[in-house]
Amino acid sequence: MPQIFSHPAMPILLWCTILALIVALALYIVGRFRGDAGDDQPAAGGMLSNFRELHSQGGLSDQEFRTIKTLLAEKIQGELKDTSDKG
Repeated sequence: MPQIFSHPAMPILLWCTILALIVALALYIVGRFRGDAGDDQPAAGGMLSNFRELHSQGGLSDQEFRTIKTLLAEKIQGELKDTSDKG
């Protein structure tokens, strides 16, 4: 057996290497899942349609719906601009 494996620091180096591999694997897995998380969000126009339906069913007050509509208006205009820039 080579003498390097009998060095007292070898177990520490081995465990540090294993730990580094586990951390790298965990970061890779988390990155894969987090990268796909934003893709499932509906467009602002679709969200507004859902809120409009909720409002018509009585789930939102008029003021709540106006607030949501105001907040989504800028996002909708941004989406429309992105669509017109691509086309």
